[in-house]
Amino acid sequence: MQNLNVTIIQSDLVWANPEKNRAYFTHVMGALNEPADLIVLPEMFSTAFNMAPDTCFETMDGQTVHWMKDTAKSKNAVIAGSLLIKEGQNFFNRFLWVRPDGSLSYYDKRHLFRMAGENNVFTGGTAKTIVELNGFRFLLLICYDLRFPVWSKNLCQEGAYAYDAIIYVANWPASRREHWRTLLAARAIENQAYVIGVNRIGKDFNGTAHTGDSIILSPKGETLCAIPPDTAQTESVELNMLTLTAYRKAFPAGADWDNFIIC
Repeated sequence: MQNLNVTIIQSDLVWANPEKNRAYFTHVMGALNEPADLIVLPEMFSTAFNMAPDTCFETMDGQTVHWMKDTAKSKNAVIAGSLLIKEGQNFFNRFLWVRPDGSLSYYDKRHLFRMAGENNVFTGGTAKTIVELNGFRFLLLICYDLRFPVWSKNLCQEGAYAYDAIIYVANWPASRREHWRTLLAARAIENQAYVIGVNRIGKDFNGTAHTGDSIILSPKGETLCAIPPDTAQTESVELNMLTLTAYRKAFPAGADWDNFIIC
C-alpha cells in the first residue's frame, strides 16, 4: 500500500481524570467524517502530564488500555498515544500503539523531563520501538525525546531506511513553543522522514499553559497540516510512500549518514 491516512487530535485534557478524557476522545472520534488508518492522541492523554502517579496510574489491563482496544476495533484504525502505566513498583510514561485486532506494541519514554521531576518518579525506557502499518514504519517517541537527535536518528543501510515517519506525542508548554516547532522540522529534514507532532492545549493543574501547535511535516520539513494554536481540533493527512521514496532517491543523503551504536 502506498498511502496511509493519519488523523491527529489536539485537545485540552482533564487533570487526573481518565473517565472524562476517554469520554471526550470517544466523542471526537465519533464525529470524524473520513476513515483513518491511524489516530494519534497527545502524551498522557488520560491524565495530563502528572507527576503524582499514585493518584491516577493504570495498568496494562486497565480501563484505558481496554478502551483503546475497543476504539481501535470500532474505528478499524490504530489508536496511538501515551499513558501513565504502573508495572510492579515502577511507573512508565508509555506510548501505546493499539491495532484493530487488539494486539499492541509500546515504547517507554527514555528521556524523562527532569525539570518537572519526571526522572524522580518514572522509570526510563531503554529501547526504541518501530512499528509498521500499511507498509509505513513509525518510530514512537514522547515529548522531551524531541530534544535528543541521536535517539531520534534514522539509519540507512544499502538504501533501506529504519523508519519512514516519527511520531512525537507531547504535553509541550507554550513557553517553549518555538523550540517545539523548530525541532520537529529539524527531525524531519535530518531523518528524511515524515514527522507527526501531537501536543495538548490548555492549562494544566499547575497552571502551565500549552498551545498545541500540532503538525504533520513532510520529509523536507514542509507543513502538510497544522492545527491553529489554542484550538481543539482534528486534522487528517494522507502520507504517500511514493513521494517519500522519490525524494530519498533524488537526494540520497542517507547514504552518507554516520553509523553509530547507542549504549
